[in-house]
Amino acid sequence: MSSPVTAVVFDIGNVLIAWDPENLYKDLIPDASEREHFLNEVCPYDWNLEQDRGRPWSEAIDERLAKFPQYEEWIKAYYERWEEMLAGAIEANVALLKELKDKGISLYAITNFSTEKFEDAKRLFPFLADSFIDTVISGDEQLLKPDAAIYNVLLERNQLEASNLVFIDDTLKNVEAAQGVGMKALHFSEADKLRSELKQLGLPL
Repeated sequence: MSSPVTAVVFDIGNVLIAWDPENLYKDLIPDASEREHFLNEVCPYDWNLEQDRGRPWSEAIDERLAKFPQYEEWIKAYYERWEEMLAGAIEANVALLKELKDKGISLYAITNFSTEKFEDAKRLFPFLADSFIDTVISGDEQLLKPDAAIYNVLLERNQLEASNLVFIDDTLKNVEAAQGVGMKALHFSEADKLRSELKQLGLPL
């Protein structure tokens, strides 16, 4: 018989808040092929991920400017206009979060997020500051999902049993990594399905 779920661990980006650089750059760079080049070659996902690993934004921007000075305005916008990459809270999941909390379920988070930008996110979305017993932020730990070590930070810091947790993430490799350390884990795709899957695990929804 499997262990009962006593706590839920949320990812944040694209589970609780919607983030996509396209939201900003479709306005800055109307030409689709030019925009694709910029987001794949000048400020690609892997470059942004290093800020999630803890690299200071000032260092990251300077490094890009030295390499691509012709794109100065657009490079600086990645930092200065970061909020415009957000498309708001994913309301159905935020409602689910609140419902779980109101019913006494322990809530945690593990997120790949720049420390600097997470402070901005908490200001914009106050539920990020007051919903979780603990939030493991990759920028603080200098670890990234799907490295097993970042999941173990949560387990060890809070003295949790992995088998009693269910982890929710929109990225399959992160879900599989959580399963690898012994958590139950769900790949988020749509809110109604997530609610149903949590109910199937015995959560009071």
